[in-house]
Amino acid sequence: MEFKSLKNIETSFRQIRLFGIVFITLCAVVVVYSVWSSYAFAEKQREKIYVLDGGKSLMLALSQDLSQNRPAEAKEHVRRFHELFFTLSPEKSAIEHNVKRALLLADKSAYNYYSDFAEKGYYNRLIAGNINQVLQVDSVVCNFDRYPYEVNTYACQMIIRQSNVTQRSLVTTCRLLNASRSDDNPNGFTIEGFTILENKDLQTVKR
Repeated sequence: MEFKSLKNIETSFRQIRLFGIVFITLCAVVVVYSVWSSYAFAEKQREKIYVLDGGKSLMLALSQDLSQNRPAEAKEHVRRFHELFFTLSPEKSAIEHNVKRALLLADKSAYNYYSDFAEKGYYNRLIAGNINQVLQVDSVVCNFDRYPYEVNTYACQMIIRQSNVTQRSLVTTCRLLNASRSDDNPNGFTIEGFTILENKDLQTVKR
């Protein structure tokens, strides 16, 4: 009887030990899986950049795609500059606001054009004649084979008067330099050597 009791105790101990080993193994598997999942999640989050757009919308960009997205950012930078610099309404404060934002994207070459236009009374004539000027960029051609990046921009200007609308062609050239990103310069470029190559009337249509 005593031998059977010892045997039963030994059997029970083996079962308890087996259950203990199985339990510890399962716990180890759960811990390893949890650590691995946490690490994978953290790595995935580090690949993301959250950009606040005007305090209204949240855009998600992958950091690994930043270099691939650089050409698109360059074109957007140049497009934005032209739209701000050449889209004007017959109101002094609106003109100054747009031009000021445009000049933050470029060097002194753009400011020289602004000063020249102002001295010749161009902005005053827009205000006095109640003239709206709207710019539509047709294409932005960038050469990324050489730095600074050479850019040619082709656009169409609409000079809108009460009596007629004049369509003008606009062709410009500039170079792009890499710059620090900021709220005023989200794409991280600076325009230098801005030059107007062509700005001529194409047609005038009565309203």
